[in-house]
Amino acid sequence: MTTTSPWLADVPAQWKVVPLRHLADVETGSADTQDATPDGEYPFVVRSPLVQAINYFTHDGEAILTPGDGDVGRVFHHLDGKFTAHQRVYVLSNFRAITGRFAYYAFSATFHYATESGTAKSTVDSLRRPMLTSFPLPVPPMETQRVIASFLDRETAKIDALIAKQDALVAALRDRRESAVMAAVTGKGSTGPRRDSGIRWIAEIPEHWQVGNIRRYATMHSGHTPSRQVPEFWEDCTIPWFTLADVWQLRDDTQIHLGETSESISELGLRHSSAELLPAGTVALSRTASVGFSGIMPVPMATSQDFWNWVCGPELLPEFLLRVFRAMRREMRSLMAGSTHQTIYKTDAASFIIPVPPLDEQRDIVEHLQQDLGRMDALVDRAIALVAMLRERRAALITAAVTGRLDVTTYGKAG
Repeated sequence: MTTTSPWLADVPAQWKVVPLRHLADVETGSADTQDATPDGEYPFVVRSPLVQAINYFTHDGEAILTPGDGDVGRVFHHLDGKFTAHQRVYVLSNFRAITGRFAYYAFSATFHYATESGTAKSTVDSLRRPMLTSFPLPVPPMETQRVIASFLDRETAKIDALIAKQDALVAALRDRRESAVMAAVTGKGSTGPRRDSGIRWIAEIPEHWQVGNIRRYATMHSGHTPSRQVPEFWEDCTIPWFTLADVWQLRDDTQIHLGETSESISELGLRHSSAELLPAGTVALSRTASVGFSGIMPVPMATSQDFWNWVCGPELLPEFLLRVFRAMRREMRSLMAGSTHQTIYKTDAASFIIPVPPLDEQRDIVEHLQQDLGRMDALVDRAIALVAMLRERRAALITAAVTGRLDVTTYGKAG
């Protein structure tokens, strides 16, 4: 049969297309996020893929749950038993003429088409009940539903196992990457005698390495934001200005240099603020909110006040200091323990004690480390690409099965 919904075009003739309100009861939960208990006995479905826990239940039975705001059309849960739902989560239950498992596959595979169409934006911020209850679902005969659901349980489990394997590989490679950086900046590969470093986050270093306060080897600078109340400061903006809006570039540690900035500032704004135009090679370290991410300025740049910026002297390579900062990230975050304001204060940053090998060793460490990390990053990229492909395959398989475009009884069979 044909329908007005493009995603359900030409479903098999013996199938029906029925609005959700005729297939299930629709209500919202009643609990609040603050009701969650980490060691609670029952699942607590909130507006995210992660199911929390709670000490009481409000529902007992089979249900499909999806958020009413936030990541609308992208998060779905299928539960059968006692659970509690957040007050902005829709609960679909008491299924009629459709099995809960088939409904879950059909709904989760197709509902995003409705939330992504007919609006000026790419997604719907808030899901209203009429959109949900009027959403059409394909309804094949009951036995066909059971066969399709059973098929999808088997096939998606295989794909999910492959995804889990690749996710584990990515996690292991990232741990290995972190260990490689720490080993490099503490001289683990050196064959000579070693001594206690005297640094809290490092045990031993090669005996001939220096150890000292970072200000012996680099000068410390901050950044600033020109006044937004003076329009002239934000005209003819040509100076790259790195802010917290750009930190995403540095989060996975694969990028060495700061990239294109989301904003620039003008020379007039620079002159009338505490911002500084710092030279290429300056190492920027985020100190507020997104703490401990670092990169090197490829060209003269300025930053917002959310960074401590370090201009290296003749005994310290920017590339080596960058690796030291990345090895120090856990130490930096420990400085904020118990603090409600997530920041590295100037006194703490100015007190960093760092290892400093001779310049020729710094160059060797940076070169060899970059080669090792490059190989690891290539493996990570391949694994991430494979996961994306598997997720696409999974989604396409479900959509084809629940819309009748795939005959699950012959899938995978030769001939």
